[in-house]
Amino acid sequence: MRRGYLVASAFAVGLAMITAPLSGTATAANDPSAAKVNSRWLATKLKPDGTLDNPSGGSLADHGLMLDVLFAMHAAGEGARAEPIVKFLDDQGHATDYFTWDGLAPGAGYDKIIVGGAVAKTLVAAQVSGRNPRAFDGYDLVAETHAAIMRTGPDKGRISDYSKDPKLADAVSNNANMFGQALGVIGLAAAGENERLAIDRLLTQQCSEGYFRVLFDYIPTKETGDHVTPDGRKVSTCDEGKPLGLSPTDGDATGLALSAMLAAKKAGAAGLDAPIAKTVSWLKANQTPGGGWGGGVGTEAPNTNSTGLIVQALVDAGGADVAVDKGVRYLKSAQANAAADAGNKLAGELGAIAYDPASYEAARSSGISGLDTWIRASAQASLGLSQIGFYSLAKGDTPPPAVGVPENPAPVTQPHTPKTTTPKPKKFVTPRASTGARVSTAAAITTPVTATPAARLGAFLANRLVGGDHVEVTEDGKTYVDYDATADVVLALRALDQQPDAVARASGFLLKPEAVRAYAHGAPYEQGEASYAEPLAKLVLVAEFAKSDVAGPLRADLVKLRGADGEFTDTGSFADADRTVERHAWAVLATAADPGPAVELLLSRQCADGTFPKHLDTAECGSGDLAATAAAVTALVARPHTDAVPPTRRPDGWTERRVSAFVSAVGALGVRPTGEGLVTGEGGEVDVSLSAAVAAARQTAGLDASGTARSLGGLVQTDGGFAKKAGGETDFSTSSAAAQGVAGRSWLTAADSPLSPAIRLPLTEAQSGTQVLAAAQSDAQPGWLIWGLAGLAVLLLATAIALVFVLRRFTKK
Repeated sequence: MRRGYLVASAFAVGLAMITAPLSGTATAANDPSAAKVNSRWLATKLKPDGTLDNPSGGSLADHGLMLDVLFAMHAAGEGARAEPIVKFLDDQGHATDYFTWDGLAPGAGYDKIIVGGAVAKTLVAAQVSGRNPRAFDGYDLVAETHAAIMRTGPDKGRISDYSKDPKLADAVSNNANMFGQALGVIGLAAAGENERLAIDRLLTQQCSEGYFRVLFDYIPTKETGDHVTPDGRKVSTCDEGKPLGLSPTDGDATGLALSAMLAAKKAGAAGLDAPIAKTVSWLKANQTPGGGWGGGVGTEAPNTNSTGLIVQALVDAGGADVAVDKGVRYLKSAQANAAADAGNKLAGELGAIAYDPASYEAARSSGISGLDTWIRASAQASLGLSQIGFYSLAKGDTPPPAVGVPENPAPVTQPHTPKTTTPKPKKFVTPRASTGARVSTAAAITTPVTATPAARLGAFLANRLVGGDHVEVTEDGKTYVDYDATADVVLALRALDQQPDAVARASGFLLKPEAVRAYAHGAPYEQGEASYAEPLAKLVLVAEFAKSDVAGPLRADLVKLRGADGEFTDTGSFADADRTVERHAWAVLATAADPGPAVELLLSRQCADGTFPKHLDTAECGSGDLAATAAAVTALVARPHTDAVPPTRRPDGWTERRVSAFVSAVGALGVRPTGEGLVTGEGGEVDVSLSAAVAAARQTAGLDASGTARSLGGLVQTDGGFAKKAGGETDFSTSSAAAQGVAGRSWLTAADSPLSPAIRLPLTEAQSGTQVLAAAQSDAQPGWLIWGLAGLAVLLLATAIALVFVLRRFTKK
């Protein structure tokens, strides 16, 4: 019986491998425009000095709410609107009114009483606003947050309210809660100083179901030790508090705790995968049918305040796109907007977000009542529209206003004399479907409907080059050059081997000195010297394709950004703080002739299952991100161009570790079980961009990507481009990303490429410590399936022969 069960289980696993689609990380829909409008509404509610009145009365401003507004504005790319808040807190010295008791009774020595949660929140605010967190209002907030973590006693590990003056210790009651704990973990993670005591204490507040409670409650205990109070009580865990009714669910605490765990993990903390996964599962399971989430006691009903915090965290965690999309729709159903509210009582409050959709509907006819509630809801709800995680916020990785240009830039009036764009182009200037890229003013290139998908896509991309040589993006009625998208189009057309004239013109545009200064060095917005690794890397590759002499100086500038550990670090006030594997891969490709320690750094980040994480600062991982893995594979396989056929054994200069990592990463990219070569997201929709990236990486490794090319070729729209989702409108960035998949090859293996593959799979022999790839050689016809079916056929044939033999012997008897 046991043996039969094992055979059945093996068959079920095999069937799952055949039928299950390959899932990847897909970005859920956000709405930065809605977030920006919200920030502008919030700005109108600030007093000239940046303050908000405390609804409880008194002379002190509502510092906590002001910081929530600050977070929302920076997440939306409207950080300049938060400057009055920062000036009030830092320059005018009012932060201490918030995180000490000095504002309550100035001069009474109460500046020695520290409010732990407020210190932590102020630390994150200083980081988000780009101020020095070690000298904010005269305080080192990193050190202050460390000091607020109790090292001994019942509150060990807890970010606590306490007194630096022993004489005032009895005046303090520790009311610190999970919000302060989570913010402290986030702030210290962003500072690169993870505090394990605080992380572990945070984890004790997660119940077995996956949610977090908000209060650190004491319970009676017969235990003894330092963790027990003199009257026999201890701080309970979440599960210990449940029998006493001390651990109610709390959506806000759960969402913020998830953000904290993600921040700590990105900063190198281990052992967080399981609690993160449990939290995500609980949040997904407890979303209401309408798309919202509730908070804690008294706010259990779904509301935008809680939903914004949770959506932000789920986007950061990944793997919850369906829940996130529903959450965004819920948030927008409660936001005043020009289309629906131009002629009613909310016409002057566009961008404001109500506490719930019912409040919004009521305000349309009666106007806003309870302004404080609207401000609180708007500040946190907006985070769900911007979808910038707290760790990224604290690291300064936020979109600049108006696609990165000053508040009131002069719009472009002539397509051939465009205004330069943001010095951080890759992350924040990629054309969006909501604004789109301007179409070329040159004569349109036409292709018949009978042309190949590659020819049709090539014409589509070339037609999007304004003046025939660059991409532009429009936002808020103003137009800017998108250098990064222009570089992507050049590489896309190289992969397609289409539109050589457009490639030459766009390459020449990118390599002009003024374009290099804008794209790679931030002119004219940087006040001092600045260099950005990813733009430099792309320019190097564009220049080498074009056989331009500027490739050498560009590479020299890039190498200057490489540290002793191999990581490339941007310089300048707009430096890219998002340490992604894909960004690092671009730099490795551009320095393939001498990558130094950059390759070893990449190898050290590989996850247990062979994939690579999205972020380079992920120290440990069980499973990573498909797009990052595809980028890593391409970076690992590249060498300076040579006409020599890539070998099927370890190349000279490659370590066994590099071969093993490369083989396992290609294997992790997977074979297409359906034979279609496509990757699907969580909702089962084909992810065009990810399908193309995976196919290109596999092709550089020597495997066949023709299945992806055929499948994507069938998805080309009538205009030659691609939609993000089936049946949707053509999307420019998706179309550009699809090129390698449509071509069935990487730009790295295209004609005139400055790079070529250094190794080809499958390996012809097993080497010491190296796993030979047992994956398919074609994404259209999985090798394991071929051999599996062949083996099954042989087995069935042998069984049939044996059965005939037995029957003949039986009939003879």
